[in-house]
Parts: sequence; C-alpha cells; structure tokens
Amino acid sequence: MTDRIFGGLMVALAAFFIWAAFQIQLSFITDPLGPRAFPVVIGVVLGLTGLIVALRPDPEPDWPALPRILEIVAAAVVFFAYGQLLSELGFLICTFVAGGYLSWRLGAPPLKAVAAGAAISIGIYVVFHLILGLALARGPFGI
Repeated sequence: MTDRIFGGLMVALAAFFIWAAFQIQLSFITDPLGPRAFPVVIGVVLGLTGLIVALRPDPEPDWPALPRILEIVAAAVVFFAYGQLLSELGFLICTFVAGGYLSWRLGAPPLKAVAAGAAISIGIYVVFHLILGLALARGPFGI
C-alpha cells in the first residue's frame, strides 16, 4: 500500500512540475526548445516512474529505519536552504556548504568533506562561469 501512495504522490508532483513549467514566460527570442523543455521532460519521467511504482508495487516493501529517513529529510532541507540562500550568499559559498555537508553524510571524513565541498564549488565555478561564460549567483565577495 505504501508504494501506491508514494507512486501517487510522485504522479501528483509530476503534474505540478509540468504545470509549473508551462507557467514560464517565453520571450520572443528563444531557442528551439525553449526554457520549458527540460522541466517538462523531468516531469514526464517522474510521472512515468510514479505510475510504474503505483501499478507494480513491491509486495513486501523494505522501508529504511527512522535515522535514515531523518538523514534524507536533512539532505532535502540542505537543498531547500541552498535554493533560498543562493541569491544572498552566492554560488561559491552555498555550493561549498552543501557539497561539504552532503559529502560528509555520504561517508567522507570531515576534513575530506570540506575539501570535497571546496573542490565541487570551485570546479563547477571554473567550468560554468570561467570556461562557458554562464552567469552564477554572486555572493558578498562579488564572485
């Protein structure tokens, strides 16, 4: 029964995601796919996988223990905070903190997690901002 509930929630989230994608305003100068294409594809894939989970549930689902669920919730909170603080703190700081925390929770020792957060933040910045020339959120340091 829990798989059907989860699958139904995935389908509902997919429908909301596709609806939200169609709320994106298009300008008169846009590429052939437009800004809606990627969110719609993600919504369709999410909806199809939700249908599969709902229509073919596991007869004996194995749910994680409460501490593991709390870790998943903590990771979701980190991603939510990342999105909320990105315009205030900038790309480098937010990505450093999120990458470091998630690396730590995935099993890296604390010092290696800090190094991973720095490498992820700087690496993505170099590729997307310096090489590809894409604009990333600027932080209090102006970078």
